[in-house]
Amino acid sequence: MDILKTIKERRSIHTFKEQEVEPEIIKEIFTYGSYAPTHYMKEPWNIKLYQQKGKQKFVDAIISSYQRIGMIKKDNDPKTLHMIESMEKFLLAIPHHAVIYLKREDDPVRYEEEYAAVCAFIQNTQLAAWEYGVGMLWTITPYMHDPEFLQAIGLNSDEMQIAAVMQIGYPERVPRDKERTPIEEKMEVIVD
Repeated sequence: MDILKTIKERRSIHTFKEQEVEPEIIKEIFTYGSYAPTHYMKEPWNIKLYQQKGKQKFVDAIISSYQRIGMIKKDNDPKTLHMIESMEKFLLAIPHHAVIYLKREDDPVRYEEEYAAVCAFIQNTQLAAWEYGVGMLWTITPYMHDPEFLQAIGLNSDEMQIAAVMQIGYPERVPRDKERTPIEEKMEVIVD
């Protein structure tokens, strides 16, 4: 394993093969993710993994949320029904969906520490997945902020917050490398 090569070559995956990732590999990937830095060893990350028949409840909750927040109309217009059908088909074709969530914190400093640790966990997870030939897409979506969506998937929105929803599977296609801005343009060096 060459971690520097993995960091450079990992890509966000948008299309997945139908094949599910083996349970032991999923477990290993998330285990490696858990070695992320975490303040006071709190390990604030939690995972709800939706796969197989469990995906239907998750997808239904997404569509209901999109209707509630106005991203999808609540009518029986053929265009609306076609959009819902297409969205459902697309989401159900993704082998695994992982909701990554954490406990809400009242203290803003503690919240930033916990949220940062969860983001490090997500990135570790993506890098570990890439080593296993598994792709992920780290998504931030409007339904994550819908209290009724959280309730539909068994989370209390007063106590928990979703940090990301990860789409997971073996890549159907790997996107090309996108050039990065030279770090010199992002870094200010102060010597005195």
